[in-house]
Amino acid sequence: MHTLKIKDLTVEIENKVILKSFNLTIKSGEIHAIMGPNGTGKSTLSRVIMGDSNYVIKKGTIYFDDKPINDLTVDQRAQLGIFLGMQMPLEIDGVTNADFLRSAISNKEGNNFKLMSFIKELNEKIEKLNIDKEMIHRSVNKGFSGGERKKNEILQMYMLKPNTVILDEIDSGLDVDSLKIVGENVMDYYKESNCSVLLITHYQRLLNYIKPDYVHIMKNGKIVKSGTFDLVKQIEDEGYENLGDSNE
Repeated sequence: MHTLKIKDLTVEIENKVILKSFNLTIKSGEIHAIMGPNGTGKSTLSRVIMGDSNYVIKKGTIYFDDKPINDLTVDQRAQLGIFLGMQMPLEIDGVTNADFLRSAISNKEGNNFKLMSFIKELNEKIEKLNIDKEMIHRSVNKGFSGGERKKNEILQMYMLKPNTVILDEIDSGLDVDSLKIVGENVMDYYKESNCSVLLITHYQRLLNYIKPDYVHIMKNGKIVKSGTFDLVKQIEDEGYENLGDSNE
């Protein structure tokens, strides 16, 4: 069992406060969805959890298994098992997908790394995600469509086997077929790994495939309302504007 806990977190960038006394706890086996209007701090939250040095923590603490991780680097947090599927995955020219994944997993597993097992699993996951096999031999995300980049993020999730999965608008840029593939594969991984999942999304459509246990609405840098999946229906009916500005 693993627990990610964010306590009284206030964060700013370029002297502008983005997160304000933010609190959230996510445990293994739980799926949490964070929704809300543009510019409310949802993507900032994912980057701060992962250790983006552009953001300054002014107050509060991020805990992983009751240990503060504010001072850990991005790679140290990744080694704990925290994974971020990014909204806009970067291109890495000159490094193929296969080399990238092999290096990452070899570093993680050390002497336990087995090349043939790696190749077998990689091929299985490529087929499961309906990814063109040629993509694995191309530079990471180089010339990839939006859908291909998002599938590539889920491929990395499968191969790296994190215990805490953060997906920042993984549904943006996906057509209907790709959305279904991505959503179903995230659920498959969740069920087989008992990981925790934090979904950040604008759209209810992703939640047709990845069913959250808890839904949180963010406005002005903090959670203003939390509930079960029923809250999604309320958002569909009423919009964000009518949900109030204080947690109930």
